[in-house]
Amino acid sequence: MHALMSALGQAIDWSAVLAVLSVYVTGVIIPGPNFVAVLHKAASASRAEALAVVAGIVIVNLFWAGCAILGVGIVFAAFPWVALAVKIAGAGYLLWFGARLIGKASARARAEPGRQPQDGGLRASFVQGFLTNIANPKSVAFFAAVFASATPAHVSWPTFAAMLCVVLVVAGSWYSFLALAMSHGGVAARYRKSTALVDRLCGSLIVFLGIRQLLR
Repeated sequence: MHALMSALGQAIDWSAVLAVLSVYVTGVIIPGPNFVAVLHKAASASRAEALAVVAGIVIVNLFWAGCAILGVGIVFAAFPWVALAVKIAGAGYLLWFGARLIGKASARARAEPGRQPQDGGLRASFVQGFLTNIANPKSVAFFAAVFASATPAHVSWPTFAAMLCVVLVVAGSWYSFLALAMSHGGVAARYRKSTALVDRLCGSLIVFLGIRQLLR
């Protein structure tokens, strides 16, 4: 077992893994649609639903990281229309998601006290996190350009696995921290006192991000 672990350690290009770590940490902590989606779900729903959103986001990050390491940036460079299509589809989803939050804010404002509309369950929360990230042009651009530039042209499978572990640990830790912090009882209680206002602010921010991505 010791010999196996030693051989595995030697097979990993640690300089490449550390390069990916330094680039990825910066990319994750910069606020974007994923950040807003996690904070909103954590404050407006249960902690489990917020963590389900996190799971959806992390799964997509692993997917895009794998694609970046394998060369998705080359595909986008060779076929610019693919990158454009992804960008338009992603911006469209963000506009729809933001508008939906604003619409729900209006519905909450009209609803009777104690009968606020509810989002439905862990599966729906996971899908929300998945769709928010898979359609996030910021994520696509980051992994196709910045993340891909930090990876060597060819990596061994152990190095590939180590890079994905970096993505899993960093994204899982950061977004889970946000979900746990924002789902704290005191924070959630303050959210409930101004639900409609917060929903409008979050929705407007996501719409702004969608428009900005569409125009860039």
